[in-house]
Amino acid sequence: MDGISLFHRKPLRDLTSEERLSRAPLDMPFLMLVLLLLGFGLIMMFSASYATAFYDSSEGVANDPAYYIRRQVLFAIVGLVGMYVVSRVNYERFRLLSMPLLGVAIGLLVLVLIFGYGGDTVGAQRWMDLFIFFGPSYQPSEVAKIAVILFFATRLSKREFEKRSRFSRRTSHGRFGNLLERIGFLELVPYGIVMVIVLFLLKQEPHMSGMILVLVGAASVLFVSGIGLGWFAVAIFGAGGILAYIIFATPYMTKRIELWKDPWSDPQGKGYQTIQSLLAIASGGPLGLGFGKSRQKMLYIPEPQNDFVFPIVVEELGMLGGLVVMLLFALLILRGYWIALHARDKFGSLLTVGIMTLFAVQVFLNIGVVTNLIPNTGISLPFFSYGGTALCIQLAEMGMVLSVSRQVTPRKND
Repeated sequence: MDGISLFHRKPLRDLTSEERLSRAPLDMPFLMLVLLLLGFGLIMMFSASYATAFYDSSEGVANDPAYYIRRQVLFAIVGLVGMYVVSRVNYERFRLLSMPLLGVAIGLLVLVLIFGYGGDTVGAQRWMDLFIFFGPSYQPSEVAKIAVILFFATRLSKREFEKRSRFSRRTSHGRFGNLLERIGFLELVPYGIVMVIVLFLLKQEPHMSGMILVLVGAASVLFVSGIGLGWFAVAIFGAGGILAYIIFATPYMTKRIELWKDPWSDPQGKGYQTIQSLLAIASGGPLGLGFGKSRQKMLYIPEPQNDFVFPIVVEELGMLGGLVVMLLFALLILRGYWIALHARDKFGSLLTVGIMTLFAVQVFLNIGVVTNLIPNTGISLPFFSYGGTALCIQLAEMGMVLSVSRQVTPRKND
């Protein structure tokens, strides 16, 4: 065998169906938007973080202004490799991961209550080291979000082919069972059990934003799958009532509601970050102060590289820069829904809708928090906020959407 033949690609006619799919073209508009937002996010995260890192003399940071960006770039590279690998996999194979991943997610939510941390600092035990006692930190709720979506998409994509349960009509129990089957209640039982378990564990942290995101992701998949609208009305009132009870029965969350209504009630305490965020946005004006010239990141906004990176974007690039970021996010979300609409089968459509709805709500909630439109939920801005494992998971989710895009069926009018 000569040297040239070692690098010779197999002709198309000799490829297996799996190999053909892995070579099918990706949706380039979606990929370009992901890369553009990622690059933009890395630049702005560096601008928002270097002052914090420079003045941080702790053993890990050691006054290194490039500390955060160096780690984030490393995770971005790992995430991009992961996104590429996932995009090469036939998305139908993701069905096999639905039950194992859900089991892992539930296990991690239990472990974070035992080995996690954050309760002493922010009042919520959400974080855990990757290998429990060492390694980069992450929130197990990130795994739970995609696990629930994948589980729901896998089961609901087959609902037309599942046989309905039949009970004896001779007994009252049997007739009642047939009634529950006709109205669709029994079909929802497995999903309800999963949601109760996941939401209960998130409540124990507590992690209200995680609960909201899991609910929204699951609801979007259920809605697109064709579940009756009546059950959605019941679920909305039920979930809304439960969430309201949790909020007003938990001092930690009640305090956040009070601060949202009037952050100036505690200007040097819990309301300080929101006030500084609003000052940063207001001082940016139409065109901003200029890249790298933010004043609020100079130790005024606590940890601006995390959830409050968007105010730094607006302060430096102005309202115009903030609108450009939101426009890019909107285009990415709309393109994701376009892929879902043209997916080859129902599973690909449900999976993509769940991922993109989760992504869209996360963007909305983060920007809503930093502008004080909604109470502080502790949600990061995808691709912009510092957080390596979260970034890797987000890019892996984008890889799933790209995998679906390899098998889209465009229509003549598109």
